[in-house]
Amino acid sequence: MDEPVRSRVAPVPSGPSAEDLLVRVAKGDERAFEQLYDKLAGPVLGLVRRVVRDGAQSEEVAQEVLVELWKTATRYSPEKGSALNWALTLAHRRAVDRVRSARASTDREQKATFEAARNRPFDEVAEAVTSRWERSQVRKCLSNLTELQRESVLLAYYQGYTYREVAEVLSTPQGTIKTRLRDGLIRLRDCLGVTA
Repeated sequence: MDEPVRSRVAPVPSGPSAEDLLVRVAKGDERAFEQLYDKLAGPVLGLVRRVVRDGAQSEEVAQEVLVELWKTATRYSPEKGSALNWALTLAHRRAVDRVRSARASTDREQKATFEAARNRPFDEVAEAVTSRWERSQVRKCLSNLTELQRESVLLAYYQGYTYREVAEVLSTPQGTIKTRLRDGLIRLRDCLGVTA
C-alpha cells in the first residue's frame, strides 16, 4: 500500500515585516508605506475606536496617525520595540489628545452658554412688559404733579441738571427748586406706591 500523500503546503510569505517596511518608509519608499498602511491601519483604527468612541473622529485620528508614521518614520528605532507597538503608542496618544480636546471644547461651550444665560435677564419679554408698564405708571404719576414740580423733576432727573442749573433755567431761587423737587418726589412715591 502506498503511504498517504501528505500535502505539503508551503507557508504563504507574509511579505516584509512592519519593522523592515518602516525602515524603508524612512528612506522615502512610497510602496513600502502602502504595505505598511495595509498592515497597521486595522490595529491602529481598532485602538483609536476604543478610546475615541466616535466612528468619524476615529477614522480621522487613525489617518492622522498613519500620516505621522510617514512623516516621522526616521525616528523609529527597532531596538526600542516593534513597529506595531510604536504605531499603537502614537495612536493612543493621538486618540487621548482628541478626547481631551473634545472635552475641553464641550466645557468651553457649556461655560459660554452658562455665562450668556447668567448675563441675560431671565425672561426678556416679561422684563420688557414690566418696563413699559412702569414707564406708563411714572408718566401717569408725573401728570398728577403741579406744573412747577413736574418741570423741576423732569429737568433734574430726566435731563440731568443740578439744583443750581434747574434754578437758572426756571429763573427761580435754588431753595425753592429743592422744595419743589422734594414735594414732587414725595407725590411720585405716593402715586407709585413705593414704600420709603
